[in-house]
Amino acid sequence: MAKLKIKLVRSNIGRPENHRKTIKALGLKKIGQVVEKDDTPQIRGMIALVDYMVEVIE
Repeated sequence: MAKLKIKLVRSNIGRPENHRKTIKALGLKKIGQVVEKDDTPQIRGMIALVDYMVEVIE
């Protein structure tokens, strides 16, 4: 399965609660942190919700 690298580029301070929980569910904590996840529809949906806060490296 293909992998996605997801990088947190903006803070989650002052963001809606569901956006903060999505960032946490993706495993991101600090700005600049990169996590690697499987490329699934569920992960793509999470990325779409917080696309203004993350950067995706395919």
